[in-house]
Amino acid sequence: MSSTQDTFISHLIELRQRLMRALGAVLVIFVALFIWPGTSYVYDLLALPLMRALPEGTHMIATGVITPFMVPMKVGALAAFMIALPYVLHQAWAFVAPGLYEHEKRLALPIVIASTLLFYLGVAFCYFFVFGKVFAFINDFAPKSITPAPDIEAYFSFVITMFLAFGVTFEIPVVVVLLVRFGVVSVQKLKDARPYVVVGAFVVSAVVTPPDVLSQFMLAVPMCLLYEAGLLCARFIGKGAEGKSDYKAPSDAEMERELDRADR
Repeated sequence: MSSTQDTFISHLIELRQRLMRALGAVLVIFVALFIWPGTSYVYDLLALPLMRALPEGTHMIATGVITPFMVPMKVGALAAFMIALPYVLHQAWAFVAPGLYEHEKRLALPIVIASTLLFYLGVAFCYFFVFGKVFAFINDFAPKSITPAPDIEAYFSFVITMFLAFGVTFEIPVVVVLLVRFGVVSVQKLKDARPYVVVGAFVVSAVVTPPDVLSQFMLAVPMCLLYEAGLLCARFIGKGAEGKSDYKAPSDAEMERELDRADR
């Protein structure tokens, strides 16, 4: 019992150390952004797609008393977390890796790397492509008698929602591969579910995006394409269409070695 307690306490200590390192990395980057080039500059960069779509001379407004200070700070914290995300995931990986079997380690590391890159790709796609098209569409659709003056806090909330929506959406190939890899569902069943996936993609995009057709379409279409990409990857990485998983349970000898390692 004492050995088990010592092992549990050592895991808690290591977890605290990993969390402190991850938070420390985010804090260092946040302080660097606060000093140079400044969180206000980061917000201006974030607002650039909207400002390009608005009429010349239009400015964003802040309706709250401390909003001009708090919103750039929140943007700086978001930017610091995204920059430090690879290191944060590395700390998470370093914590769980000793408890994994060799075949699990070979799968987990590529999944972590792919998930990170796909999330970045989704955010970049949203910022560089979707924002410009959506804001230009909304500006052209709005009556000419209206003078737009977006609130910076509302815009920040909108950006966070869109970034999360597209970042999570681009994780679909990873989810599909994992479902097939661990035998939850076969590739053939996922192919048969295509009509439901298409309908679900448009329903989800209608919920998480603004109530305009363009943004909903620009989220639903990538979801369907990424689903097909996940099916293509699952054919090579996952199990076959017959439903036989290539996942092999660890042997008794491997389990004994892992238990001995955990006790030490």
